[in-house]
Amino acid sequence: MKKVFIVHGFGGMPNGGWIPWLMQELAQKRVSACALSMPDSKEPVVSKWIEEIAHAVNNSLEDEIYLVGHSLGVPAILRYLESTSIDKKISGVLLMSGFISPLEPENKESNYRKIDSFVVPEIDFNKIKDKSDKFVVFHSIDDPAVPFSHGEKISIALNCELVKTEKGGHFYILSEPICYKIPEVLSIMEKILS
Repeated sequence: MKKVFIVHGFGGMPNGGWIPWLMQELAQKRVSACALSMPDSKEPVVSKWIEEIAHAVNNSLEDEIYLVGHSLGVPAILRYLESTSIDKKISGVLLMSGFISPLEPENKESNYRKIDSFVVPEIDFNKIKDKSDKFVVFHSIDDPAVPFSHGEKISIALNCELVKTEKGGHFYILSEPICYKIPEVLSIMEKILS
């Protein structure tokens, strides 16, 4: 069975934004999709997020496993891949609006400092490249939270495809927890799953 685990971002929730829509679309294609409820999403601890991903993967080792990360979910997945010792390869990974170095917020006292531990010290991509059959990075040029340059750096580090869009923002509207569609995400997932 093909199984997709979705890792939301900082302050996110498993039933927010585009996640329920993507899960429904994948279910119609007979792909099991589960949005992980990451612990303490407003006070995230990298080791706990790695444990949550590892728990999901370890309970599904007989399946084809795919990972989708959004925002903080991207370095969380990368840290998981960097640290895991399982022999099984992840079948595919989609990294959306992610970052691999500390973000520079307008306000240096902002909550962004809580997430620096996800990217410091630097992620060792040499330990990650062979942990999945396929990586794809998806980033919007107008992302107000994570500059597009981060998406470029991730795709270069993984030597993988970078899919860009002009007006996707950060692919999440925290002030409006409404369900919406991102057709590009479904198209990318269809390619990864094929």
